[in-house]
Amino acid sequence: MGEQSPGGDRKTGKTAKKVTRGSAGKTAAGKETGAGKETGAGEAAAGTAPAAKKTAGGRTTAAKKTAAKKTAPARSAQGKKAAPAKKAATKTAPAKKAPVKKASAKKASARKVSPVEKVVATGKPVAVQKAAPVKKVAVQPPGGESRTALVRRARRINRELAEVYPYAHPELDFDNPFQLLVATVLSAQTTDLRVNQTTPALFAKYPVPEDLAAANPEEVEEILRPCGFFRAKTKSVIGLSKALVEDFGGEVPGRLEDLVKLPGVGRKTAFVVLGNAFGRPGITVDTHFQRLVRRWRWTDETDPDKIEAAVGALFPKSEWTDLSHHVIWHGRRICHARKPACGACPIAPLCPAYGEGETDPEKAKKLLKYEKGGFPGQRLKPPQAYLDAGGRPAPPLGAA
Repeated sequence: MGEQSPGGDRKTGKTAKKVTRGSAGKTAAGKETGAGKETGAGEAAAGTAPAAKKTAGGRTTAAKKTAAKKTAPARSAQGKKAAPAKKAATKTAPAKKAPVKKASAKKASARKVSPVEKVVATGKPVAVQKAAPVKKVAVQPPGGESRTALVRRARRINRELAEVYPYAHPELDFDNPFQLLVATVLSAQTTDLRVNQTTPALFAKYPVPEDLAAANPEEVEEILRPCGFFRAKTKSVIGLSKALVEDFGGEVPGRLEDLVKLPGVGRKTAFVVLGNAFGRPGITVDTHFQRLVRRWRWTDETDPDKIEAAVGALFPKSEWTDLSHHVIWHGRRICHARKPACGACPIAPLCPAYGEGETDPEKAKKLLKYEKGGFPGQRLKPPQAYLDAGGRPAPPLGAA
């Protein structure tokens, strides 16, 4: 018999069977997509009306099938796109870390940028190494004094000393360039007074270079014994006498480059001879000169040649010889090495080292030497100007 649908229409069993078959087919199709599994299973288990299956199951399954067909590629496409995206993310992860590594590399390189490491790594000179004639600033005192102020202060000190020591002169006795040259060589590691007490006997026996060049070394050693280091000094004075005879005709040369070639003659000795025997300006950097220019902060250099260059840059060349006399005299009489007489110093207001020595005026006066302290000078035959200023000649060797 035929069944009646909810809407009043009658359908035969064949129609119902067809619908059932159609829905079952559609359900099977739904299984392919994976979207109709639950619908087909529900229909088989529940056994509902064929019309409902057609409406709810057939159409829905078809719709799901169509949606599944559309979504399946989409999902697979998404899956395929997602996979490269993950790979891309995997590839880009190092890219994110790369800047960090580069930054650390930059930091590492920044730590290795020192000139020494750069030279070691590249083998090429670095500009920093050329840079700093740092020691050009050697003429600048450490207290922040400007170059102009330093020059003014240095020249004022020299003017003050010129008033204190107007009779300053080389404190070695000599009558000619040869005697001055020999006396200066002998003055190393001893006092000018000791040399002045020794040279009269030497020059009386060997007055000219030819005589000293042919002298018996043992006899010369015996004369020079009071000067100390007499063997080395004997070798020097005989050697320079021979060089004068052989290379310069027995005459002392008047050029720096010639004088420094002689045995025992350096720049200091050469400038003493040039300045006082030939009237050619030069700076004599002896131990007193070195000590005072550092106390006055004219320079921080310790090498005599660099001191000469630094101090020479502060003064006109014409003042170099007298400047040397003023500084050396002040170092011997007032600004002593161990205990300066600061309380009796005429340039105390200009001296950055004031206070290193005795500042009490009465005690400082007792530290003064030579004519400033009322004692004899170092020369046996001093210039007349020195005698006129109240100076007294030194006693001869062996005198009480």
